[in-house]
Amino acid sequence: MVELLIKLFDAQSVSGGEKPVADVIEAEIKPFADEIRRDAMGNLIALRKSNGKSPNPRKIMFAAHADEIGFLVTFIDDKGFIRIAPIGGISWISCAFSVVKFENGVMGVLVPDSDAKTSEYDADKFYIDIGCSDRAGAEKLVQIGMRAAVAPQLHELANGRIAGRPLDDKIGCAVLVEVMRRLKNNADDVYFAFTVQEEVGCRGARTSAFGVMPDIAFACDVTGTGDVPGSKPMAVKVGGGAAIKIKDASVICAPELVAELTELAKSNNIPHQLEILQYGGTDTSQMQLSGSGAIAGALSVPTRYVHSSVELCDLADVEACVALFVKYLEK
Repeated sequence: MVELLIKLFDAQSVSGGEKPVADVIEAEIKPFADEIRRDAMGNLIALRKSNGKSPNPRKIMFAAHADEIGFLVTFIDDKGFIRIAPIGGISWISCAFSVVKFENGVMGVLVPDSDAKTSEYDADKFYIDIGCSDRAGAEKLVQIGMRAAVAPQLHELANGRIAGRPLDDKIGCAVLVEVMRRLKNNADDVYFAFTVQEEVGCRGARTSAFGVMPDIAFACDVTGTGDVPGSKPMAVKVGGGAAIKIKDASVICAPELVAELTELAKSNNIPHQLEILQYGGTDTSQMQLSGSGAIAGALSVPTRYVHSSVELCDLADVEACVALFVKYLEK
């Protein structure tokens, strides 16, 4: 899992520029897919056909978003400093003074204006310093419209936990890749979608679900936790197992699917917990609304410090998500 995550992390995929990570994922899943395609938006969609035992196989869709938050170059000043706009929800305090990497490999540092107070941190108070002293030099390396992101990193901590970025949502992509590897006997047609532009409005999930028209749909994404000092009460913790989503700010999951996943986890001794996230949303919301609608649910990987450079999760929770998805498909 760690080796796979390193590959995914190194393939930068700021929203709208997901092709590098889609290429990595396609190479990983090719031996386990019956069909693979990409749609007009760039969603990578793989089909695992049913075992043929059911006369009316259902369409079951899984989605994990391949994009990550980042920055877009908007202006280069006379001294070679680069101004940027956010792509997705940026926590400016957590990413101040971080090393950043552009999509062409150029490195820089993300810095707030010297007179900016912490309370004023916003996009217009930040610039990237790539080491150039004038506009002409900077423009040889970076152009308007180019994407950048806080440089990827992955560290193994104690007790099977890892920290770094971007766990959101390359950890979900890794879960789906591992499900495809382990899946042996599925009675339904199963579609695995690695979606684009989730961080800017779940856009890829909308088009990919419209193309598949699933009967049942699941997202796999990260979720917040209530287990750190000062956190708001939330019945999700790192190390507590797969988080079975009940609702978030964008979706109410199908109660029968929540109940089915919960019972399946109990009967197979898979660590699990129930998730109610009072903010944010996932690709579940758009898959639920595709066509005439789909029965929709989600499994989440409990993750601390989401949208920072030190997101943290427990690999045992990741394993629980993989195991529960496989059991669901093979039951």
